[in-house]
Formats: sequence, structure tokens, C-alpha cells
Amino acid sequence: MFRNNSYRLPAEWEPQSGVQLTWPHSRTDWAPMLKKVEKTYGEMSEAIQKHEPLLIVGPPSNDTWARDHGFITLVSTNGDKAQLLDFKFNGWGEKFRYELDNALNRRLFDEGRFEGEYVDHLDFVLEGGSIESDGKGTIFTTSCCLLAPHRNQPLSKEEIEARLKEYLFAERVLWIDYGQLTGDDTDGHIDTLVRIAPDDTLLYVGCDNPKDEQYEGLRKMEEQLRTFRTMEGEPYRLIRLPMPRPIYDEDHERLPATYANFLIVNGAVLCPTYNQPDLDAMALKQIGQAFPQHEIVGIDCRSLIYQHGSLHCCTMQFPEEVYREMRDER
Repeated sequence: MFRNNSYRLPAEWEPQSGVQLTWPHSRTDWAPMLKKVEKTYGEMSEAIQKHEPLLIVGPPSNDTWARDHGFITLVSTNGDKAQLLDFKFNGWGEKFRYELDNALNRRLFDEGRFEGEYVDHLDFVLEGGSIESDGKGTIFTTSCCLLAPHRNQPLSKEEIEARLKEYLFAERVLWIDYGQLTGDDTDGHIDTLVRIAPDDTLLYVGCDNPKDEQYEGLRKMEEQLRTFRTMEGEPYRLIRLPMPRPIYDEDHERLPATYANFLIVNGAVLCPTYNQPDLDAMALKQIGQAFPQHEIVGIDCRSLIYQHGSLHCCTMQFPEEVYREMRDER
């Protein structure tokens, strides 16, 4: 099934050595609500550290979305060290400043935080939230994000797919062509829409309200997911997640709340909640069906969506034997 590759991008539920959080500070967009978001980061930190080590990155940074500026890590299939891939982060298509975020990986590596080989891919824009891996050679992504302006033009879709296969040692790329959350400034990251789980399972966001502006795109996305096949030619097991009721900011702009933005750690899944008890409970139940061996933990993420992200966006996990915990971090 898996071609003779020496590396692969592991699935997120495989054993981990730690998780990175890039902490909010007064020189980020979090400044007006810093205390509130730090409380959320504190809750995430406590939940993560019950299961594995935590790397907290402080200033300097432009922002806090570790999923998109952190290393994407490949594991060896023949006993070699991991590869720490440093792709270019450019503020989701040059929408925001990014020069400090884009320099973090090299700085952390030079400090000796990781075991593995540093690999420079800074000539190619790729955000961790834009890809999902099943650990077996299939990469999932969205065309609306990877083909969006100011990322990798003038490369074509075919050329971008070839780069993904080469850099991530992938067998194939499955492109999702529909679905984008209102208020999402990432141009449609897959971790807001569709997530991969064990046993060829796809958890995806659904919408039941035909009057919702997102309804048609998510309906088409669901139809497309039904056409996808595993490398063995079998349909995927599909588990539908509810859509949170609309949440708006003070300017009456809709925020991109989603239950798909969960984080898998060793033995647990940390799931975003939005103070909507009925839908929160339904989402946790559905996620639990995909991860029956994991503890399912809800984290109130209402503060995070005010900067258009959620729990998974804030974090980046590292495979086994990659993150080296330092004594001064406890």
C-alpha cells in the first residue's frame, strides 16, 4: 500500500512527545481581551499536561496560531531521526504580519528543543491547519485554501499536489472542493471542516438549516466525502458533527465556530465547546464514537473564535521522541 518511502506524516492519534502552544501577549491581536484568552490557554495547558509534556513559546511572535507556524513533523520508517519540516508561514496569504512567527521554528530548533533533522522548505507556503494525514499515505486538503491568492502562485493545482507528495512522502492527495465557514480568514482550512480518525473515519461539519449561508457549501462537501474511497477502494466511515448556532462579535460579524477543531493527545481528545449545551454534548458524543479508547474533554473556546480560530488552531503536536522537554519548562 505504502510505496518505498523512508518517511511519512503520522496521523495525529499516534503517540506524541509533546504539544506546542504559542502564548498570547500584549503585542498580538489578543491585547483587548488578553486576560480572557489567557484563561482559555491556561485551561488548555492544564488539560494537555495531564497527558503529555507541553512546550510554551512566549514572545516574540506576531500571533499565537502554532498549528500554522509550527513544524510539520515526519517520522522515519527505517529508524532514522524525524524530519522537522519548516514551511513558510505568510499570514494566511499575506493578510497579517508574519515575520516573527515564520522565524520561530529555526529559533526553537537551534535552542535544542527537538530531536530530528531540520528541513528548510521556506520557499513553499503550507500551514498545518490546511492538511490532514491518515498516517498511511493519504493527505486531505481543501482547494479553496491551497489555491488561494498570495500563497504559492503561479504554481498550478497539479504542481502544488506534486510538491505535497514529494515533501510529505505521500501516496496521494484528496482535495475537498466545497465548504468554508463564514468568518474564517484562513481561506478554508481543513481542520475547521473535516478531520481524520482511526479506522478510515472522517468527522465532518454538517448544517441542517437551509437558510444558513453555509448550508449549500457544506451539503456539497458532504456529497463529495461520500465519493471518496480509501486506498483499498472502500468508502470512508462518515460521522457528522453538528454546526454550532451562530455566534457574532461586537460588530455583528459571524465567527467561525466549529466542533471539528479538536486536538488529539495521548489518551484524550480535547474538544471545543461554545456554551451551547445541547450541541456541545452532541458534538462530544459524535467525536467519542470516532475515538472510543480516548477520554473526551470539552474546553470552552468562545474566546478563541474572536480571533477566528479554535483549539486545534492554537496547538501543534510532535510525534514520539521528537520534542525534548527542558528543565526550565516546569
